[in-house]
Amino acid sequence: MRLQTLLVMVVVAVGGLAAYDHFRPRAVAPSAVAEVAPAPRKIVVNANPVEDRSWIKPRDGQPAAAAASPYQCDGRTMCSQMRSCGEAQYFLQHCPGTKMDGDNDGVPCEQQWCG
Repeated sequence: MRLQTLLVMVVVAVGGLAAYDHFRPRAVAPSAVAEVAPAPRKIVVNANPVEDRSWIKPRDGQPAAAAASPYQCDGRTMCSQMRSCGEAQYFLQHCPGTKMDGDNDGVPCEQQWCG
C-alpha cells in the first residue's frame, strides 16, 4: 500500500510540474516587443485652458448662468486670426495676452474688422 501511495504522489507531482511549465509566463524578446508596440501619441496641451462648467446645475435660488458665448479663449491673439469684429471684441475683453488694440482705445482690429 505504501508503494501505491508513493506512485500516486509521483504522478500528481509530475502532473503539477507539467501544468506549471505549460501555464507559466514566457519571457518575450525585446525585439519582438518593439515590433508590436504602437507608436507614441502626440500630446497636445492648450496654453490657455478653459474650464467648462456648463454641466453643473445651479442650486435652488441661484440664477442660471448667462447664455454661453459662441467664442472661447483658444490662444489666438492677433487680428489676422479673428473672423469678425464681435469675435475680436470678445477676445480683447475676456482673453489674456491679446495684441489687437495697438492704440489702447478699447477698439480691437480697427484696420481689419472694427474700423
